[in-house]
Amino acid sequence: MCGRFALYSAYPRLSRALRLPLEQAGELTPRYNVVPGTWITVVRHPGDEAPLVMDEAWWGYRPHWAREAAPEPINATVEKVATSRYFKAAFAHHRCLVPADGWYEWLPLSGKKQPHFLCRKDREPLWLAGIWSERPDGGPGCAILTEPARGVAREIHERMPLALGEESLAPWLDPQLTGRETLRRVVHHLPDERLTHWPVSMRVNRPANEGAELLEPAPE
Repeated sequence: MCGRFALYSAYPRLSRALRLPLEQAGELTPRYNVVPGTWITVVRHPGDEAPLVMDEAWWGYRPHWAREAAPEPINATVEKVATSRYFKAAFAHHRCLVPADGWYEWLPLSGKKQPHFLCRKDREPLWLAGIWSERPDGGPGCAILTEPARGVAREIHERMPLALGEESLAPWLDPQLTGRETLRRVVHHLPDERLTHWPVSMRVNRPANEGAELLEPAPE
């Protein structure tokens, strides 16, 4: 799954890494402990003819037509996102990217859960596949796609966010591509061998804790 991540790269670095024409709406504040139920940075087309923009969406997906008691998931699985009634319209028409410098997962260890930070070996930003929809309150809400864990990520958790390879960013964001099979042919995840991880401080367990020290390797 993906329930916590970090984004501390500045806009110029993200813009260079994306390599697509992009407009910025607002400033980015470095965040080392991004939690669900908050506004997060996304890259999306806010309308059919709108330019690509980096703005914010609420991390919690509830489409505008859903009832008040409807679920508000933070993740959507790759196995069901294209066919589930709750997600399929967003998958076809409202895909987005969630930039992240890495994400956290917890490994059961000696009766406790040890947090690990997972990121690219070269420390370049990750681009997590997401979907968004207009929420009942009129604002955008999003969910991050997850897939079965691959490579070193399997050492920590059975699932992981769908991190896309560089060549897949443009087609994932292309509003003209709506078919499941078409997207399956042109969109691919980041190769396994580019990922690494290490254990970090238990301080990340508290959502209120922030700062670069959360990423420092924990003592053995």
